[in-house]
Amino acid sequence: MLKRFALAAIRRYQVNGGAKAHFNLSCNFTPSCSQYTYQAIEKYGLMKGGWLGLKRIRRCNDPDCVEVKSDPLP
Repeated sequence: MLKRFALAAIRRYQVNGGAKAHFNLSCNFTPSCSQYTYQAIEKYGLMKGGWLGLKRIRRCNDPDCVEVKSDPLP
């Protein structure tokens, strides 16, 4: 039940514009951090997937990053 709620919240965030609309930022990775977190929660569950997503978000939006990097789910 919590997993479904988390996935729905991520989907709502994405539909409403994601980081560009809410924070005026663009992700330095592909797939985007929200999509990465969504995939991680689907694959690994809420705890491990959420942890992977948080670690990814901490690495994102580096102001010195010039190009978008590919960082698929492990």
